[in-house]
Amino acid sequence: MVSTYVNWGESRVKLTWKETNQLPPVKLITSVHGFCFLENKLLLVKLKHRGWDMTGGHIEPNESPEECFRRETMEEAYVAGDCSLLGHVIVDHSQNPQWNENSPYPKIGFQVFYSMDITEVYDFDAGFESTERIFIDHNRVQEYYPGWHKLYEHVLGCVRKKRN
Repeated sequence: MVSTYVNWGESRVKLTWKETNQLPPVKLITSVHGFCFLENKLLLVKLKHRGWDMTGGHIEPNESPEECFRRETMEEAYVAGDCSLLGHVIVDHSQNPQWNENSPYPKIGFQVFYSMDITEVYDFDAGFESTERIFIDHNRVQEYYPGWHKLYEHVLGCVRKKRN
């Protein structure tokens, strides 16, 4: 497992990657994300309030994590494809002094990650929270993604291994 600490606003949060084909408890999944590829190019979307990012978001009622990832990817990037579960990031607020029982997220939560081989590309409409989409060489992601860190690099490495 690979861990890192990140600053989210004023909060310091520990993130730990767990490669697995098992989902964590659904009630503790805080978001679903993924790396999408068209041939050998990585998809990024430019979100209105965050800049370049991977696709993903929050699970809606009666929606599975995979259904969430597919929906968010269609809404943000206007693409569809074949998905596979990569694993999850354990989001640990135990050392975060900003966290309390009234926080919107659990003390220990999970971000589930998928990979997608894109099979359908639709006209980009920018109808939701994204303003652009691009397909880039996956080795250049740090040039675009302001929140990129070693944990994401490790997860992307897992995707590269599965794709080869």
